[in-house]
Amino acid sequence: MDIPPLSAKTESFVHHFGEMGSRWGFNRTVGQMLALMVIHPTPLNADQISGLLGVSRGNVSMGIKELQSWRLIKTQNQAGDRKDYFVAAGSIWDLARTVFEERSRREIAPTLSLLRSQLLEPPQDENDKLSYQKMEEIHDILELVTEWSNSLNSLKLEQIQSLMKLGSGISKALEFKDKIVGKGTSE
Repeated sequence: MDIPPLSAKTESFVHHFGEMGSRWGFNRTVGQMLALMVIHPTPLNADQISGLLGVSRGNVSMGIKELQSWRLIKTQNQAGDRKDYFVAAGSIWDLARTVFEERSRREIAPTLSLLRSQLLEPPQDENDKLSYQKMEEIHDILELVTEWSNSLNSLKLEQIQSLMKLGSGISKALEFKDKIVGKGTSE
């Protein structure tokens, strides 16, 4: 089945998403492939992806494996066609949540593991003391971020959106609280 070429606007978005993908943990082509599957109205097979993006079929195959390892796409079969077709694995919010989970699993978890092993023994001398303290601070920040993200993952989409909309309101409330607490202690 022939797929019409991308419009200029869509092509611009797909290329930009590829550039952003490299900042989010995957290469440019993989980012473009994900963008294409997110915004395309129908499931796409590897040949169609290759044609629309102008990249090799082998590059598309490797990209598909990468996106599957990130749990960002899923396979969908088409009646009467033996080829695999691919679609994004959920809504934009689902994909964002999955990227955050995967980055945490791939980046934060190994760092926490290393820090825990390094912090098992107290510093041996004065030279180690500063290193130990800094590793402890990094560990504590990462633990806090992990706990926070785990609590966010347990929220429903509507709750996350409400929380995000509060945004600056939360910082203003905290500033107000600090002013009140500050006045109470200085008087």
